[in-house]
Amino acid sequence: MAHIVIIGAGIGGMPMAFEMKELARLGDRVTVISESSKFHFVPSNPWVAVDWRKRKDIEMDIAPTLQRKGVELIAQAAKRVHPERNQVELLDGTQVNYDYLVIATGPKLAFDEIPGLGPDGYSQSICHVSHAETAKLNWDRFTADPGPIVVGAVQGASCFGPAYEYAMIMDTDLRRRKIRDKVPMTYVTSEPYIGHLGLGGVGDSKGLLESAMRDRHIKWICNAKTTKIENGQMFVTEHDENGQPKKEHVLPFKHSMMLPAFKGVDAVFGIEGLTNPRGFITIDEHQRNTKYTNVFSVGVCVAIPPVEPTPVPLGTPKTGFMIESMVTATAHNIRELLDGQEPSHKATWNTVCLADFGDTGAAFVALPQIPPRNVSWFAEGKWVHLAKVAFEKYFMRKMQKGTSEPFYEKMVMDMMGIVKLKDKLKK
Repeated sequence: MAHIVIIGAGIGGMPMAFEMKELARLGDRVTVISESSKFHFVPSNPWVAVDWRKRKDIEMDIAPTLQRKGVELIAQAAKRVHPERNQVELLDGTQVNYDYLVIATGPKLAFDEIPGLGPDGYSQSICHVSHAETAKLNWDRFTADPGPIVVGAVQGASCFGPAYEYAMIMDTDLRRRKIRDKVPMTYVTSEPYIGHLGLGGVGDSKGLLESAMRDRHIKWICNAKTTKIENGQMFVTEHDENGQPKKEHVLPFKHSMMLPAFKGVDAVFGIEGLTNPRGFITIDEHQRNTKYTNVFSVGVCVAIPPVEPTPVPLGTPKTGFMIESMVTATAHNIRELLDGQEPSHKATWNTVCLADFGDTGAAFVALPQIPPRNVSWFAEGKWVHLAKVAFEKYFMRKMQKGTSEPFYEKMVMDMMGIVKLKDKLKK
């Protein structure tokens, strides 16, 4: 019988464990290695940062659910993957043997690439619930003595949605407190234009997001490289369309949140044949590494090239439904290998995203996420805010029950033409 090991217990790792256990043969073992025994619903972090949610609202213990599903949990960080000998080395030196490995670690946050960036520097972060809690403490001090805000994403960042969300949520919260008039706000981004999202835009995302920013009196600087952050000051170089420096900005702030670039985690960084230079896992169309063919990867840690050249470097986002499609394809492909067959399933990388703006929101559908697309649609409305709230509760419930895709979710998505798997290869 086979031992299938999954590193990571986030939005990719947990559904991976559920689907793999369901598809594995009787007697196959499924083990999750995670430095934390908690699951956090990361999309709700912007709400935590303004005290609209508490940590307990978006956090759950994973051990009871995994145990109930027959999945073993090792609540310890992976120190190093040794793919040449099919082992994962844990922090305490223990070696875990595997027949198949799924890397679902998420990223390492590259705060160190810019002086002063991040919660250990002079800006806040919403990438982790602990960071969001720290941001909330800073927000409390800020709202008692308001001033300028700088928010956005640095060069190399790949997940822009949370930056837009946080900007709009802060705006909503400040209006509710009736102090918005005391807070000039600037959005700083490496994107070539507002609404690019690392995706070359989706539908009319440029027009709709620019309009939303104007309505909220949020100024912006695009094609921006953040060079350093000091106490109360951010240094930004704006570039032209050819990538040449255009203007230097020194932006004062009393509260700032800048999304960092991502890298691969230390456990895999620099393993030749497994990762690219940034430490992301290289995969083929079946989510499988080409050198170590019993190693698969899903989620943010997967290497995906930028969708197009841009004046300032960007990454490509990996969103929730896209990650779930990777998970489903991987689980089916490992089962095929267990049965002595070659993998045949391909993830669609379809994307459905709900971005909350506090009292309204924006939704986009990109089928697939990477252009050219069959469907490209973007819309704004109050219904999106309500849908995001409902989805948070639904997803947490799904993780607590240990269900990766209830039948009614699949039925609705199929009816909308939003599926996880491409047609199987014709043999």
